[in-house]
Amino acid sequence: MARERKTLSKKSKIILTIILIILATVIVGTAIYIKFWKGQTKPASLDTETGDNQEIPEYPEPEPQKEIQIFKGNDRPVAVMIDNHSGAWPQAGLNKAYIVYEIIVEGGETRLMALFKGQDVENIGPVRSSRHYFLDYALENNAIYVHYGWSPQAQSDISTLKVNNINGISESSSSFWRTKKKSSPHNVLTSTQKILSIADRKGYTTTSTKESVLNYVADEIDLSEGLSATQVTIPYSTLQKVEYKYNSETGRYTRYARNKLQTDFSSGEEITTKNIIITFCNNYTLNDPENKGRQGINNTGTLKGYYITNGKAIEITCTKDTRKSQTVYKDLNGKEIEVNDGNTFINICPTDAEVSIQ
Repeated sequence: MARERKTLSKKSKIILTIILIILATVIVGTAIYIKFWKGQTKPASLDTETGDNQEIPEYPEPEPQKEIQIFKGNDRPVAVMIDNHSGAWPQAGLNKAYIVYEIIVEGGETRLMALFKGQDVENIGPVRSSRHYFLDYALENNAIYVHYGWSPQAQSDISTLKVNNINGISESSSSFWRTKKKSSPHNVLTSTQKILSIADRKGYTTTSTKESVLNYVADEIDLSEGLSATQVTIPYSTLQKVEYKYNSETGRYTRYARNKLQTDFSSGEEITTKNIIITFCNNYTLNDPENKGRQGINNTGTLKGYYITNGKAIEITCTKDTRKSQTVYKDLNGKEIEVNDGNTFINICPTDAEVSIQ
């Protein structure tokens, strides 16, 4: 009997070992299953009313915040005086400027000032001489001011206001060159690389943290309650009339001057803009010893105007407290306007200009 009990004891040990192996396999398998599938199933929450488990919905990752494209980085703006005589057409580089100012000068002509920021532009021009009131807009943009000659008042104000300026007449012909495709004096060109090289030589800072004059927004602005503005006409004088025609497919305005389509000298592309700002400003003839009929403007204080974009226009006010201060553009409710991310033509025109917005 003792021998039989010993045999049964061995069998029990074998059975026990098998059971333990099976249990260990089940435990290990369960642990692996839980570890692998834990992140594959949706988490559940307990419904406090029914006691049932409910799946928690999965939410997509938030989209990255849009970044303004037209004005970014710490590159200091460069402001270049551009000839707008018909002999200077077509001009070079206007489509790459983030702002272009247009203001009346002598003889009923207008002159442009194009501002570039962080752009590599091979041809800019034709570069023309300074008029003193353009300095106000170079200063409010903290821009290096580029010109080819100056009026007596502009020369005086550049010195008095300590404007970081580059006068092309004083530079080499490799930095300001004349194209043979136009006649003098409407044929001087330059580039952003040449300008920045001269600025570095003169010790001007080429970086800036100054905020934009315009309150750009990344999301598209539609002036739904504004006036229809598919064609805008600005008669600066009997000589100079500017028109902008809206293209609903591109969301941009094409520029015309004196009934002629404006194009780029280098690329042949049409000159277009996303935004238009009109500021009505009183101009007058200076008591100029050279008797050339040069102009002055009363551009400080609060002036009336329009903001135009995406085929619509609203009335605005344009407030500039001092020559150096930034202009603030507000709607008629006193709120600073939001400006679409894109280039802007700012047309500072005589108060008696019979502007048409249709």
